Amino acid sequence: MALEPFNTSESLTFGVELELQLVSLSDFDLVPASPDMLELLGRAPFPGNVTPEITESMIEINSSVHTNYTELLAQLRQIRDTLLAAGDRLNVGVCGGGTHPFQLWAQRRIYAKPRFKEVSQLYGYLAKQFTVFGQHVHIGCRSGDEALYLLHALNRYVPHFIALSASSPFSQGFDTSFQSARLNSVFAFPLSGRAPFVLSWEAFAEDYFNRMAGTGIVRSMKDFYWDLRPKPEYGTIELRVCDTPLSVERAAALACYLQALCRYLLAGSEPPPLEDDYLVYNYNRFQACRFGLDGTLVHPQTHEQLSLREDIMTTLRRLEPHAQALGSTAALDALYRESHVGSDATFLRQAFEAEGSREAIVDAALRRFRAGEPG
Repeated sequence: MALEPFNTSESLTFGVELELQLVSLSDFDLVPASPDMLELLGRAPFPGNVTPEITESMIEINSSVHTNYTELLAQLRQIRDTLLAAGDRLNVGVCGGGTHPFQLWAQRRIYAKPRFKEVSQLYGYLAKQFTVFGQHVHIGCRSGDEALYLLHALNRYVPHFIALSASSPFSQGFDTSFQSARLNSVFAFPLSGRAPFVLSWEAFAEDYFNRMAGTGIVRSMKDFYWDLRPKPEYGTIELRVCDTPLSVERAAALACYLQALCRYLLAGSEPPPLEDDYLVYNYNRFQACRFGLDGTLVHPQTHEQLSLREDIMTTLRRLEPHAQALGSTAALDALYRESHVGSDATFLRQAFEAEGSREAIVDAALRRFRAGEPG
């Protein structure tokens, strides 16, 4: 099966996908409510798109395609309010967070959709363990070559997004000591990790994808669980490393950070990516997952040891002209402030320490999703 042509998109347009938790308001565990939620939401126009996810305690929402922060944030808030209203009717809570703190994967139900059943049959228990929740961001590209250039040029910044979005410190009832434990579930899949270092779309399609398809292992780009992957049907690249934040405000800010970074990279502001950049990729990614903003990364080309928090703040300031041109200065300013305060993972640990119960973690996540990001 040949790879479809790369559809041209307007450069730097963007959209967001958020995987969200459906929670019982009596015991704060996950509840298999997505069939009822989707049926209710299908009765009226939805401000974007809402779809099932692999288990029935999850739903995924998709924004429309946008060009600026104001429009994206307004739509995400409208989506949030629509979901909350539906949840209130069903007595079901809706929240972000990369993992539920104490749900047990064996109790999950696979959603009745052919692809999900196929994935479950192939991957066994990993499919139910994939009840984790991420934010994906799409960036429009003018060509497949531009998409591959951005995909590899962004490798140096992947730890930024892991650290800034980290919201999964708890899993299966325990503190994992990670800021983002969600990605450990993703890494278990054999086609996770990173894309091969190819900068030509023609070479990617013919020399890599067609050969992989010939093995019978893959049929489309959906079969790859890479941190960054091209989406030819949309004309985008897709960043997949972020935990779902606790608020739509932070989700919008992260999308704007990626948009500004792509504008900066397309301006030729940094040396082109090299295959050897990936020598430190897994180490840097681990540091961001384990320690979040307090982690250390190795610059892929200079091999300088850098504080992840300081590298993020320096980059945010470097991007100020691009943020101003894109209308997202407020979004990047919010991330700069949050880099000092800490991630959502820190917020969830504080909720646990204050109340001493696992249920308090979920309650804090529910309240943050409903109230939004504080001033």
